[in-house]
Amino acid sequence: MSEHPLNSDSCLEVVIELLNQRGVTLDDIAEIVMFLQITYVPDLTMELCLDSVTAVLKKREVQNALLTGIQLDIFAEQKKLLPPLQTIIETDEPLYGVDEVLALAIVNLYGSIGFTNFGYVDKLKHGKLKDLNDKSAGVHTFLDDLVGAIAAAASSRIAHRQKQQEECLEGQS
Repeated sequence: MSEHPLNSDSCLEVVIELLNQRGVTLDDIAEIVMFLQITYVPDLTMELCLDSVTAVLKKREVQNALLTGIQLDIFAEQKKLLPPLQTIIETDEPLYGVDEVLALAIVNLYGSIGFTNFGYVDKLKHGKLKDLNDKSAGVHTFLDDLVGAIAAAASSRIAHRQKQQEECLEGQS
């Protein structure tokens, strides 16, 4: 990967490229968003889910969390971390928790609904999250939580916008 200037658009490109390299597409994340929101927004489309995922990924805090987490996963795969951190991240030690803390920085951007969405999707391991949680497919200690957090945040964003639209319609009647 070449050197990139430090701006949001170039970081977005890098983040999307890294996600793709790690086997995650924006469609994978949008599918999780659809799963989380279709019950509450019956006319939800994949296009709207993708738009929401992209909007979340444009936030600098999200980009920074992804860059950090993915880099740590890569270093763990390459066995470049100091002990005992190497073992902790490589095995996704259940009591570690820093991976979830990094993910919570993302869901926090969209309020408390983001926390509940994240907890739900993290527990279920729906869609791509199931693949990322498979320890035989590489080290994704951070990535699985980060992808879940992006989906949770994008879902929360849709929920907030849906509520705003409903309130606008009520105000017009």
